[in-house]
Parts: sequence; C-alpha cells; structure tokens
Amino acid sequence: MKQQAADPGNKGKRNSWAWIPTLYFAEGIPYVVAMTVAVIMYKRLGISNTDIALYTSWLYLPWVIKPFWSPFVDLIRTKRWWITSMQLLIGAGLGAIAFLIPVPFFFQATLAILWLVAFSSATHDIAADGFYMLALDQHEQSYFVGIRSTFYRLSMITGQGILIILAGALESATGLEPVQFKVQASPDAPAAIVPDMAQQILPQDGEMRFITFPEALELNTATITPDSLQRIKDFATQANTANGFVAAATETTTATSEKKGWWSRYLSDPLAAALKKAFGVKQQEIAPVSGNAGIIAIRLTRQPQPDEEVILNLTQDKGDQSIHLIAGERLVFTAANWDKPAYAVIQLDHKLQERSEAQFKGLSGNIPLAWSITFFVLAGLFIGFFIYHRFILPRPASDHASDKHTPKEILIEFGNTFVTFFRKKNIGVAIAFMLLYRLGEAMLVKMSSPFLLDARELGGLGLTTGEVGLVYGTVGVIFLTLGGIIGGIVASRQGLKFWMWPMALCITLPHLAYLFLSWAQPENLFVINVAVAIEQFGYGFGFTAYMLYLIYISDGAHKTAHYALCTGFMALGMMLPGMVAGWLQEIIGYHNFFIWVMICAIPTLAIIPFVKVDANFGKK
Repeated sequence: MKQQAADPGNKGKRNSWAWIPTLYFAEGIPYVVAMTVAVIMYKRLGISNTDIALYTSWLYLPWVIKPFWSPFVDLIRTKRWWITSMQLLIGAGLGAIAFLIPVPFFFQATLAILWLVAFSSATHDIAADGFYMLALDQHEQSYFVGIRSTFYRLSMITGQGILIILAGALESATGLEPVQFKVQASPDAPAAIVPDMAQQILPQDGEMRFITFPEALELNTATITPDSLQRIKDFATQANTANGFVAAATETTTATSEKKGWWSRYLSDPLAAALKKAFGVKQQEIAPVSGNAGIIAIRLTRQPQPDEEVILNLTQDKGDQSIHLIAGERLVFTAANWDKPAYAVIQLDHKLQERSEAQFKGLSGNIPLAWSITFFVLAGLFIGFFIYHRFILPRPASDHASDKHTPKEILIEFGNTFVTFFRKKNIGVAIAFMLLYRLGEAMLVKMSSPFLLDARELGGLGLTTGEVGLVYGTVGVIFLTLGGIIGGIVASRQGLKFWMWPMALCITLPHLAYLFLSWAQPENLFVINVAVAIEQFGYGFGFTAYMLYLIYISDGAHKTAHYALCTGFMALGMMLPGMVAGWLQEIIGYHNFFIWVMICAIPTLAIIPFVKVDANFGKK
C-alpha cells in the first residue's frame, strides 16, 4: 500500500506545533475526567464505592465501541467541524455538570451528562486522529507521533493531579480550617493504643474547629496478624456507625454455585494442572501478616447548628505512600454527635521496615461548590479550546464531507467503509501484526506492579507502595515518554520501514530486564529503577512503529474510520493476553512467567518479515 502524497492545501497554512499539542491535550482531558476525576468527585460527595465502581465503569464503553460509528465521522461534515463541534459540546456538558452538582439528584443527573461527554470525547478522538493524518504529510506524521502521545499523557497528569489539587484547594477555602496530623513509622515506636477522647471536656467558646488525638501518631513497623487488624477496623467502624459519623453498610450476599462449568472442567483446570506439573514452582508459604495500624480520634470544638452537617474528608497530603488511610475517609459531624470522637484508621505497608512518615489532611469545605467551580473551570477550558481551534486548525483540501447525501447513500457508504477495510491488500497480515506486536507487553503490563509489590517468598521484589510509585509511576513514565519522543524523531528521518525491525526488537528484548529482576531479586532500588527504565524506554521507542503502521494501513478513502477500526484491534491485542496473564502467573510463578513473556516475542518478530511498508513512508 502506498501512502498518498501530502495535501498541497496544507503547505504554509499553519505551524504544526501550534495545534498538535493542544489538540491531543484536549483529547485526553475528557477521558481522565470520566475515568478518574468523576470517581474522586463522587467519593467526596458521599456516593458508595459499589455505586461508583458500577456506574463509572460503564463510562468506558463509548471508547470501546467508537469504531462502529466512526464511518459517520468520515462521511458527514469535515473532521475539522467534528473536532470543534465536539469540543463545544464537551464544554457545554462539563458546564451542565457544574450546574447539577448541588442539586439533590446530582448523581443520576451528572452521570447522564458524563455519558454525553464520553460519547462526544470518543467522537472527538475519531475526528482528531483522522485530521492528524489529513493535515500532516508522511514526515510530519512520523515526527509528531511521539509529541502527540506526550501531550496526551500530560493531560492525564493534569486531570489526576492539577484538577484534584484545585478541587482540594477550593474545599480548603470554603470550610473550617483544615485539620492536619502526622503519622510516623519507626522500628522503635511503642505499640499503638486506641485513643479515647470521650472523657475530655472541651471549651465551647471560640471558633469551630477540628482537633485530633494524638496530634502525631507513632506506629511500630512490626507486622500484626490479620485478626488484629480486623479488630482495629471493627472498633473504628462500629463506633463511627453507632455515633452517626458514617452510614451503616448494607450487606449483600451473592449466591454462587460450586458446580464448575464446562470451560473449567474440560479446558482451564486440565491445562492449569498440566502447566503446574511441568513448570510450576514450589513457593515458600508465609504466614499471613498485615502492616501495623493505629487510630486517630477527631472531634469538633463547638456544636453545629441543628440542621447543619459538617463533612470532613480525610486524605494523605504528602509523604510516604506506604502509609495509608483505610477507614474514616468521610465523616459527617452534626449537632447530635459533635462531642463524640470519630475514628480514622491508618495502616502501614507490611513491607515497610525503615523510619518514614506521612501527613494527612482533613477538609470540611463546601464540597458541592468546590467541585462545581472545578467543572466550570473545565468547561471554560474547553470553550477556550473550541475558540482557539476554530481559528488555528489548518484547512486541508482533503478534509471534506462525503459526496453521498441521501440516507440510503450514506448507509451504503457506511457498509462500504467496513468492506473496504477488510479488502485492503495484506489485511490478514496487518490484523495479525496489530494483535501480536504487543503480545509480550500485554502480558507484562498486567503483572509488573504485582511483581514489584509481592513478597520475595512469592517470587516478587517486596517493594512498598511508595517505592512502586517511584519506580513505575515516576521513573517508568519519564523513560516511556522519552522513548516515544525519540522514536518519533528518528522515524521521521529514515522512515518506518528502516526502523521496523529495530523498534520491534526494542519492544520485546527489554523484557529481559524483568526476567533478570525475577532471577536476581535485587534489593538495591537503583538497580530496580534502571531495569524498569530500560523496559519502559524500549516500549515507548518500539510503540512508535506500531502507531505509524496504524496510520499507514489506514490510508485511503476512509482513513478516519479505518484508523478507528485499527485502534479497536489495538485494544483487543492488549485485552485478550492481559485476561490470562494473572491466571498463568499464579500457576507457573514469576520467573517462569517472564520466560513466557520472552517466548511471546517470537510471534511479534515472526510477523515482521511479512509486513509490507513503503520504503519512503515517514521520510521527509
């Protein structure tokens, strides 16, 4: 398949740096709002974990099924029109959410609008990716493939970081003075005791504020039994429930049948037994232990008004992520319970052995107002994107609507979109490439964090939660981004065909880093960081070839819809191997699992000789 020449209508119209970063930054924001920000908002507004998990999970559906309506984006109006229209619609939806947060039926209402935002965002993704291919020539597509991924990741960081910080700052500014307490972990700390504030007589003069006891909690790093941890949690939960600080939990029971289905009886169980017999490793059994836990007591200094609720939301403010809050995240103080202590439970990671500390903060501001303002800011941001892109996006001559106008013609062309995709030359090889190129990575990505966290007796590295945040969430992300940027730059010089083999090797061979870690189980954090950095850089660099091939194979009359179909196969190639990764690892252990990941490089590399790419694709 030969890539068409660049559209002469693009030349000299717009500097690509003026719109690619903002376009892909705008592409990522609605996704992170639906997947992450909404979850935190609903938690702060008192929605149960069950409802949050159930209803927000369905918000992912529009991105899954977007290939099915992508032909309409290709057939009706221009991609430029779809981009700006969806940005305006997303902005209006985010503004509607801001208006609806304070109303009594906010959960149902905001969920409905979030569905609209999610579908608009998925449509925006289709149009943006199609426009990227229309507005740039081959060289520019190669050069900017890493840049666009970088700004998409920046939007993830913005949503998960800056937006949450903004909402928290607004909560601080609209309520009582934030309450803060420090938790210190030390091998020399005394055993924790349950604090009792019930007998303390507090003055009722002065302004209303929260007080904590103790002001700083010291916890010994020695582990405790799960039963001991459960007793601590039960004490806090029962006291908080009895005094009205939290709502009573509704217990749900699910009837399960012990009878196994045909899949388990005839396939998965026999296969598991055979694999375990051939490759299974005897893992050292370790007694179940839990990290030490302690209790912080919190109460008000003055009585609220009879109809007033003072809601305190507790979160970790800074410090070691291995010290975490496990109960008492949201406490409701009223005139009936203000003089009684509410309890929060803090637990240490059971692998934490060294001296460490963390600081926790409680906010009691006007939560609906804080999140309304946050969503108004988001709405304003997207109105700004709409205005900016309305003027700054180029107008490539090839970006035009279909010449089919009647409903019948559009439906026929809709069908032709799928037919022409599956009739592309070498489409079988192309689909195999899309499904197999990341086979090893799809396995690895599901087990990388559990491997870092699991105890050494189980074959893992035994890192704490905070250490994993540094290794995978910081160092890994930095090198993943660098790999993507450098991959795009080098591919734009020699073209995709030249770099196909090197990038395929880079996305597979660095998996040896995890095989080394599983064999050596080093304790040195620097060594672990280096190994993860190598693997993540290789993935970022090698993934460039994958993204460029999707662009290459999508070229043609329906490139926007065809690219959306390619991303569907891309998601499938990650989903299916990931579904069995955990099952396989539990049977054969981490070391043998990473050997299997290396074996998965064989299909990836075996498909490369059959992949046909124009030698000039991607070159300047």
